[in-house]
Amino acid sequence: MGELYPGGAASVQVKSRERVAAHGEVFTNEREVNAMLDLVKQETERLDSRFLEPACGDGNFLIEILRRKLAICESRVRSKQYSQLQYEQNAVLAVSSIYGIELLQDNALACRERLLQYFATQYRALFGDRCKDACIESVRYILSKNIIIGDALTYKRVDEPDKWITISEWSFIGEGKVNRRDYEFSYLVGEDSGSDLFSDLPIETFKPVHFLKINRETYGE
Repeated sequence: MGELYPGGAASVQVKSRERVAAHGEVFTNEREVNAMLDLVKQETERLDSRFLEPACGDGNFLIEILRRKLAICESRVRSKQYSQLQYEQNAVLAVSSIYGIELLQDNALACRERLLQYFATQYRALFGDRCKDACIESVRYILSKNIIIGDALTYKRVDEPDKWITISEWSFIGEGKVNRRDYEFSYLVGEDSGSDLFSDLPIETFKPVHFLKINRETYGE
């Protein structure tokens, strides 16, 4: 086993020969992850800078991006720039900027859980008993939408094969409110797509909600 990534997952590059043969599954180790992300270091530390990993595995790139973003939030708490509520809002913003698509369901579910547990661990380390369950649940829901079980080449979901992949845009609009708009992935990355990930027309727009009320009940699921 290799070194531990943030969130506790070991940095093995191959789970089994069978998975390599069937899916070409090889994980990037920590050294390469950091070297590649350092090429865009400023973006990894900008809380609203969006990242999409089209073959995210169990999250080696995404967990490091989250670690860097949450480190910025933590530093601002410790320097008294952020209150707890400001940390919560900006940490949720950081999570909402991270996207992954993964063909294998076990990897995608592990990625969601890994990111959630890392967020919760850092949050609790800062605020202890003052942590809000609603904040963790908002992150859980966002990850359920942002880490997608699908095939980025065919644009189709794997867990729901009759459905196209959709990507949710989370926009913070003031007073803790968040706009959610869903887009069809195939249009976002097609030949006619613009330079902005969310440059196309959304297929669905939702009523703004407070960032602590981002959950299935709010969206009627």
